[in-house]
Amino acid sequence: MIKNFKTFILRGNAVDLAIAVVIGAAFGAVISSLVKNLLTPLIGIVGHHDFSALHFTIRRSVFRYGAFINDLIAFVLIAGAVFFFVVQPINTLMDRRGAEPDVESPTRDCPECLSSIPRAARRCAFCTAELAPV
Repeated sequence: MIKNFKTFILRGNAVDLAIAVVIGAAFGAVISSLVKNLLTPLIGIVGHHDFSALHFTIRRSVFRYGAFINDLIAFVLIAGAVFFFVVQPINTLMDRRGAEPDVESPTRDCPECLSSIPRAARRCAFCTAELAPV
């Protein structure tokens, strides 16, 4: 049983997942710090940026809608930070990398049986249909 557990833990998927969780947590901390320390104070320049004191009471039940507004603003700022600082640059980078012309496939499909055959073939090896030259 110990041997199987060791095999499981050292398998690539478990190690990759563990690394992804650790890096994800660190990345989350960086994005949260960006929003808390840089983007949220920008809202404070324009107006009040801490709504946590806002609330109302109905029959001794306190509804803290100000905390909800703070969380909503933080969510929008985090989503914007991830989009503009991570997603957009990666998409731009991938577009630049993908600008190379597509490599032509060395095979083609037979029009009769739809099997994959060499591009230069004049007869299908599967259904023996005659094919037009490429």
